[in-house]
Amino acid sequence: MTSNKITRRDMLTVAAAGTGALVGGSFSTEAASAAAAATTGPGLMDISLRVNGTEHRLSLDPRTTLLDALREHLHLTGTKKGCDHGQCGACTVHVGGRRVNSCLTLAAVAQGVDIRTIEGLGDPDHLHPMQQAFLEHDGYQCGYCTSGQIMSAVAMMKEPWGASDLDIKEAMSGNICRCGAYKNILAAIRQVQAA
Repeated sequence: MTSNKITRRDMLTVAAAGTGALVGGSFSTEAASAAAAATTGPGLMDISLRVNGTEHRLSLDPRTTLLDALREHLHLTGTKKGCDHGQCGACTVHVGGRRVNSCLTLAAVAQGVDIRTIEGLGDPDHLHPMQQAFLEHDGYQCGYCTSGQIMSAVAMMKEPWGASDLDIKEAMSGNICRCGAYKNILAAIRQVQAA
């Protein structure tokens, strides 16, 4: 009788490969396997994350998502935990210049790649143009989804989408606003597009 046991390392390698495929293959399974091998204690591994231009050394469970690493370990709470299933977009951040749902990305897989959160986009004295447009067009109501909406809109500007309202809506369809501020969000994006 043959044993078909799956180890944690096997699971991490498969998850890393799947996550890499989801974000366009910008991460390697070799890097994930190397990261999995660098354990620091019972169930922990050392990782280094470059967030908003600053290197952070962390010892995390290999299953820690990038969202939880940002919020719980680095205390960058602008990135929100919405559905925790990649369906609402509240956790959208930029990894390697591309928008990703941080709740679906393992922190270990994001090593060696620039990560940008809403905290690294602008500050109160020097807002990013998209942040300013969201303010001017009231592109938020409760504000919970706003950071994910803004991060997604900024990334969308560099992606090959068309310029029609329908194209913008399609590009932003991964970000849900439960308050229904879509008309205002569209106006904010339009303003930045026109600039």
